[in-house]
Order: sequence, then structure tokens, then C-alpha cells
Amino acid sequence: MSTTESGVPGPHGAADTALLERPDPAALADRPWNVVVWDDPVNLMSYVAFVFRSHFGYSAAKAHSLMMHVHENGRAVVARAGRETAERHVSAMHGFGLWATLEEAEG
Repeated sequence: MSTTESGVPGPHGAADTALLERPDPAALADRPWNVVVWDDPVNLMSYVAFVFRSHFGYSAAKAHSLMMHVHENGRAVVARAGRETAERHVSAMHGFGLWATLEEAEG
């Protein structure tokens, strides 16, 4: 009977080893990513809506809706894009003085 790296016999008499696969960087870049803007105690709500209109080109109604979501829920996904584009959006939000992060989108 063979043993695992820890010296414990494997369930089928063979060494229990797992292969770890590295994700393909190109596949990661193609996955959708969310741009998340977080509520902060500094920026006025009108300014946040202005940023959403000017940077993303959202209508006043959509920008206001997203701003209210940030205000009421503490965060909002304001865009979904490929990784590089999403990173540029996060960087732009930082340039406007907003708190923003990137997260991998589900599905």
C-alpha cells in the first residue's frame, strides 16, 4: 500500500496527490469584471452622479439611480467589462476621488 505525502495511506492504495492548474491569463482577461463604487463620507451625491454621467456617459436618470444605490447600499456595480477596461474604469474613478474596486463578475 502506498502513502500520501503526509504518510497516510490513500483510499485506493495510491498516493493522494492533486494537480493544481493555473488559469490561463487570456481566459481571465476575457471574463467579465465588475466596477464597484463604494459610499464615502467625502463626495457629494450630486458629484458622484456627475462622475457617472461624464465618465460612463450615463443618462442623468441612470447616473442618479446608481448614485442612490451607492448611497443607500454602501456600494453599487456601475459597470461590467473585460478586465483591462474595468481596471481603467476603476483607475478613472480614483482619479475623480471616488472609492472603487474591481471584482470578478459571476456568470
